[in-house]
Amino acid sequence: MTKKILFLILLLLAGCNAAINMNGKVAGISSGRFVYQDGNLISNYKADIELVWKACEKSVTELKAADIQKERKISSGIIKSVIQDEKVTIKVEYVDKDLTSVSVFVGVVGNNMAAQLIHDKIIANLAKH
Repeated sequence: MTKKILFLILLLLAGCNAAINMNGKVAGISSGRFVYQDGNLISNYKADIELVWKACEKSVTELKAADIQKERKISSGIIKSVIQDEKVTIKVEYVDKDLTSVSVFVGVVGNNMAAQLIHDKIIANLAKH
C-alpha cells in the first residue's frame, strides 16, 4: 500500500510526462491523458465500446495494416495486425457506460511514439461519429 501511495506522489510531482520503474514494471503518465505501462499506451475514451471498437477497426484499415486478426467479446476485444513491419496489438475494454479503455502496444518492447500515432488516428475516427 505504501508503494502505491509513493508511486502516485512521484507521478504528481514529476509533472506532465513521468515514468517510474517499480519491481520491473514501468509505468508513466503523458500529458495527463495517457498512461504508459509495460510498453502499452493506455487511454480512456468517453464513448460507448461499440463506437470505440469501430474507430479502432477503421484506424487499422486506414493505416494499411496487414494480417489483421480480430477477437471481439461482449465487453472487450483485441485487434492484432502488422503496420509498417511492426506488430500492433490494440485492446479495447468496457469500463463503464460511455467509457472505454484502449491499450496500444507496438513492436517487441513497445514503441510509445507509434502507439501515440495510432491513438491519434482512433481519436480522429471517434470525432467523425
